Amino acid sequence: MVIRTKVGRKGYLILPKKVREAVGIEEGDEVIIEVGEGIIIRPARRPDLEELRKRLKIHVKMLRALKLEGPRLGDLKGIRLEEEFDEALSRC
Repeated sequence: MVIRTKVGRKGYLILPKKVREAVGIEEGDEVIIEVGEGIIIRPARRPDLEELRKRLKIHVKMLRALKLEGPRLGDLKGIRLEEEFDEALSRC
């Protein structure tokens, strides 16, 4: 789709209705403007929070099923970072 439009007096650019409908932009939506060799205007999509929560729950279930033993609070107590680096360097 190619549409020709003019820039307004204060630099405003009105996105024609056909363009807004084609990409799903509604009043109040944010857009991202990328400037390079040309200009790209695209809608800034907000994440679907319900979908994100659903996926995180599934991910947590999968991690729990693995029953991994991870580090626990206090595991590194008394260990100095410099000692870890020295030990790692001595192995090289």
